[in-house]
Amino acid sequence: MSSKVDAKHDERDDSSETERCAVEEVALVVPETDDPSMPVMTFRAWFLGLTTCILLIFLNTFFTFRTQPLTISGILIQIAVLPIGRFMASVLPQKEVRLFGGRWGFNLNPGPFNIKEHVIITIFANCGVSFGGGDAYSIGAITVMKAYYKQSLSFLCALLIVLTTQIIGYGWAGLLRRYLVDPAEMWWPSNLAQVSLFRRKQAVIFRALHEKDTESKGPSRMKFFLIFLFASFLYYALPGYLFPILTFFSWVCWAWPNSITAQQIGSGYHGLGVGAFTLDWAGISAYHGSPLVTPWFSIVNVAVGFIMFIYIIVPICYWKYDTFDARKFPIFSNQLFTTTGQKYDTTKILTPDFDLNVAAYNSYGKLYLSPLFALSIGSGFARFTATLTHVALFNGKDIWRQSRSAMSGVKEDIHAKLMKRYKQVPQWWFMILLLGSIVLSLLMCFVWKEEVQLPWWGMLFAFALAFIVTLPIGVIQATTNQQPGYDIIAQFMIGYVLPGKPIANLLFKIYGRISTIHALSFLADLKLGHYMKIPPRCMYTAQLVGTLVAGVVNLAVAWWMLESIENLCDIDSLHPDSPWTCPKYRVTFDASVIWGLIGPARLFGHGGLYRNLVWLFLIGAFLPVPIWVLSKMYPDKKWIPLINVPVISYGFAGMPPATPTNIASWLVTGTIFNYFVFRYRKQWWQKYNYVLSAALDAGTAFMGVLLFFALQNENVNLKWWGTEIDHCPLASCPTAPGINVKGCPVF
Repeated sequence: MSSKVDAKHDERDDSSETERCAVEEVALVVPETDDPSMPVMTFRAWFLGLTTCILLIFLNTFFTFRTQPLTISGILIQIAVLPIGRFMASVLPQKEVRLFGGRWGFNLNPGPFNIKEHVIITIFANCGVSFGGGDAYSIGAITVMKAYYKQSLSFLCALLIVLTTQIIGYGWAGLLRRYLVDPAEMWWPSNLAQVSLFRRKQAVIFRALHEKDTESKGPSRMKFFLIFLFASFLYYALPGYLFPILTFFSWVCWAWPNSITAQQIGSGYHGLGVGAFTLDWAGISAYHGSPLVTPWFSIVNVAVGFIMFIYIIVPICYWKYDTFDARKFPIFSNQLFTTTGQKYDTTKILTPDFDLNVAAYNSYGKLYLSPLFALSIGSGFARFTATLTHVALFNGKDIWRQSRSAMSGVKEDIHAKLMKRYKQVPQWWFMILLLGSIVLSLLMCFVWKEEVQLPWWGMLFAFALAFIVTLPIGVIQATTNQQPGYDIIAQFMIGYVLPGKPIANLLFKIYGRISTIHALSFLADLKLGHYMKIPPRCMYTAQLVGTLVAGVVNLAVAWWMLESIENLCDIDSLHPDSPWTCPKYRVTFDASVIWGLIGPARLFGHGGLYRNLVWLFLIGAFLPVPIWVLSKMYPDKKWIPLINVPVISYGFAGMPPATPTNIASWLVTGTIFNYFVFRYRKQWWQKYNYVLSAALDAGTAFMGVLLFFALQNENVNLKWWGTEIDHCPLASCPTAPGINVKGCPVF
């Protein structure tokens, strides 16, 4: 582009300094220029955007059923589409294509592949990534209904559940964009390079990828990416098929093959994982995402929580105090149990309508959890209130100031002024989506009322909850990058209001909580588009089309797998070495039983075995206070405010389905790259770190799919010592006297 055009778009008026964003991090990172002549919704953008969206949602849905549920991140697409886009720009003819009798057309090749096309492709692709960890959370409910409760569910009903939850989130985002996107004070740290917590640093990556490697040594980013993609593709044949023991290398069990205690301590799959490790990238990144993209201070906080929970709290509760009759059960398991240590058979307490049969429940007996599972639920109580307290103490003044400034319509910054040259999206476009989804959801409550269990007033209750909390949680996330989760609160409430209805509990969580997660994800992408100067109507189109396409493909893939893979998710009926154990969805099923079928009143209310865990709500609220006090007493100690109790609690979040070995290997890998490599080989880290993460994701995913279609789908399985995971058969044994479990000694 000519220097004249550059000057035109780079020029600023005399008040440019006062127009700069007041948030320093934004002012340092986000470019304050724009070229509105760049084409955005090109043929290349549509083709690559839809292709990558479909590819990512297929891969993420496919892997979410596996024992190591790898999630493919958007960084893969950000890297991969750049050479493809440039290749298309070099080979496609500059030809005008006319459709519909010449009334509408487009140019196959409008010029060089540009950064705005790159951004919009990533927005498409994000629809295949950010649906609740790689897939629509509603797929979890559908899987539970079909695979665990053996419920007959029509595809149309399932499709409505998937699409309405996504579109409702999009509707909330549209209503709140004037408060959470337009104001400069709502700056969404996850979109920047300096403060990112478990999210991609997208703006920096876009700029870095569009700069040529002119000075640094070594292969280019793209060559490096291709080398490690091919290497990880070949390597995953080992843990994925030939040598699965690499996923959980539990050497302690080999040293003490006849000791229950040693195997409980050393098992990577059924124990505390002391000394165990994984050489499987899918196992490392399965639950917390890629450790290569997580900031070092976050890794340290998670490590503190993990060590405290796994190596101190759980052993004390299990071996010293026998908390919650812990020794009757495996120390670590995602199963539910009876008082005699046997697996809890929920079919014995279900009516034909999938409600709780109270008389059968009283006869069959109470529900029990493994000790680590019970304590993990309690940690969720503490994490919720600790997040609220931490944000209020450390960020409360900033949130209040920024919120008042955002709501009062203060002067626009340079980014908002640059965006005013583009046509805005009318509010009624979002309202139609929101109201249409609400109507369809309510209609579903009448047409399929036996399947969904949630009455129309319960659905309205879920909408009201989401409407009330999305704005305040959005303000917190947009200013601090903290997102207080209220999953447990939502399930608690509906569990008391509608006890004995597990499917209703799941759907209430989807519409009352997960729609908020989707809304916040859409809002973060809208802010990314705001920073990168993408026309709002292009953003609307990309997000809406990507959401619809991803939702349909998401359900289609899940439905196909549920119908075609025999005994999917049924651990008792599967081949012992099968990868299709669905640990994520097993925990979703457990949650439906705990909060919905049995209900919080029986488990956590007066007389409930786990009633004392409720005190962790109060304890969590108090824990950040002394840290805040110390930060005020010693303001020169800059490390004190970095002690983040909510992040520390992530050290034991998600266990189960995550195992201690998953988390420990994640911590070690993150430490190697984000401390040692970052500190001693910073130039290498800056150039290759994110690229390596994407290459490992891609190679592992492609080999995983190839192994399934070529071998596992044809029941071509290997059987030898290296295919037996863990080699710790005694790790799942109870140690309480008189408990008789198959394959275990009786004390």
